[in-house]
Amino acid sequence: MPLAIGRVRIPDSELELSFVRASGPGGQNVNKVASAVQLRFDLAASTALEEGVKARLRALAGQRLTSDGTVVILARRHRSQEQNRRDALARLAQLVQRALEEPKTRRRTRPTLASQERRLDSKTHARQRKRLRRRPGWEE
Repeated sequence: MPLAIGRVRIPDSELELSFVRASGPGGQNVNKVASAVQLRFDLAASTALEEGVKARLRALAGQRLTSDGTVVILARRHRSQEQNRRDALARLAQLVQRALEEPKTRRRTRPTLASQERRLDSKTHARQRKRLRRRPGWEE
């Protein structure tokens, strides 16, 4: 079943799940069962995402991105393999969802006349305050 994130569907063929032994909770079960999930998503070869989304996802992935362009997510919070699998898919979906949101372009605005006057007034008051702190000179 493909991973659906908003308007994007990532096919199962682009996701690679492997199960490894985990540390953490589980007692003796941890030593016997591979309950941790390693999810690999080849971002460079993905056809589901546009180039702009891929670029934003590369920036957001941080240390989870390998040198060959693969996003690796390791989920080992839960004791069961199924819960860790769902956790890994949810974390990838959250990452892709953040990458899908295009950042707003910043429009330059000019400061209002009143704000310019307030700024100049505050500078004048600061200058006077500092002048009053000085020792009186010969001319005063």
